[in-house]
Amino acid sequence: MTDQKDEFGNLLPDEFRLTKMGKFVRKTSLDELPQLINVLKGDMSFIGPRPLLVSYLSLYNEEQKKRHLIKPGITGWAQVNGRNTITWAQKFIYDVYYVNNISFLLDAKIFLLTIKKVLKREGINTVGQATTESFNGKN
Repeated sequence: MTDQKDEFGNLLPDEFRLTKMGKFVRKTSLDELPQLINVLKGDMSFIGPRPLLVSYLSLYNEEQKKRHLIKPGITGWAQVNGRNTITWAQKFIYDVYYVNNISFLLDAKIFLLTIKKVLKREGINTVGQATTESFNGKN
């Protein structure tokens, strides 16, 4: 992404700042590879709820906070069920479902579906948006 700003000094929306290379990296999910370092360090798992911005922490309700009961992952139940094309509410439902139903079979299913989604390049962007909208606690 570039750091292009409007005449008032505000960053332009992501879709205007995303470069061709950035679109390619995002479309092919190559931007996820550095997270393997976090897995090797033990900070993340391959499968689990995707880590979100720290600024969102105060916005979670009690049910949504359950996603933090396990390590975050590179891919998860929400990613294979829509990734960036589903609502924030749906993402949290999928994340909490995973926390409550974690198993080897569910992990295997998520792993296989992740490969399928990456190869098909599904769910990367919401239609008409370069990135997903920010979570505000109400969406």
